[in-house]
Amino acid sequence: MNLKCFYILVFFYLPSQYSLANSPQVPDYLIYQNDTIPTYNLLVEQYLQKIKGDNGKLFNMNFRNSIDGRLGGSLNCWRGYQAIYEIENDSLFVNNIIECHSLAGTVKDKPKSYLSEIFGEKVKNERVFLDWFTGKISFPTVRDDNLILRWDGVFEKIYHYEMVIDIDQGKIIELNDEENYIDLENGINRLKKDTISTILFEQLRNSRLKKNNKFDCSDEYLITILEDGKVGEIRMAWTDQQIKEFFTKREYNYCISLLTKSLSKLQFDIIKRKGEPLQETILLEIWLNDDGSIENWTN
Repeated sequence: MNLKCFYILVFFYLPSQYSLANSPQVPDYLIYQNDTIPTYNLLVEQYLQKIKGDNGKLFNMNFRNSIDGRLGGSLNCWRGYQAIYEIENDSLFVNNIIECHSLAGTVKDKPKSYLSEIFGEKVKNERVFLDWFTGKISFPTVRDDNLILRWDGVFEKIYHYEMVIDIDQGKIIELNDEENYIDLENGINRLKKDTISTILFEQLRNSRLKKNNKFDCSDEYLITILEDGKVGEIRMAWTDQQIKEFFTKREYNYCISLLTKSLSKLQFDIIKRKGEPLQETILLEIWLNDDGSIENWTN
């Protein structure tokens, strides 16, 4: 039973915050070995949200959008500020907190610093040691063949080649040059995410996936590619409650098993994030015709 038979999609006017929440965001900056590098690691934001219990949330409808929380701001800088970090010796510091885009001014127009207003007594020698941060940050390696492998469309970008820095409470533990793509000998190319749904569809078509007289498996599916490049969980792109309401257990299991059997032998190349293999979920919408043909309805 196709869930679309029970739904008529009605589009309502969405508030302006919805558009803002999908706007590409400007990066912070990292000073490293005399270079100023865009970085997509929001370390100050972590401090504001976790340490200070800040109410401004990033990537949803309750955002700050200005340093004092009152003024409107740029559509591509919801957090209302940009942070300037610096690596010196074996430590990571915040050197500056500035208004969005204020670096675009002239050399004489030195951006106003909000470091003291935000960090107070934590400011030592006009900077703040990031003792609250443990984890990994990364930035792209400068090379002609470096490409963006993945972009969430808003903020984070994953590059083919990156410098990954392992940090423990603000102290630099390790620096590594990482390649975030493993080209397996028999792996399927997945450099471009938007081509993967087509590859999955072609595999289903080659498997001669057909419509069952009892069950219609035409629907949207979320297909997970695991860290090792294998196809993992497959589920319909509906909530558990919707699936329970509109599908029998036998029908749902039949459709999932049908796709799993057809896709289980695929081996994709491996994508990494900050040097660690990642899994990603691909949306695929198929339509099975009565004549046995299959159509790719994925947008």
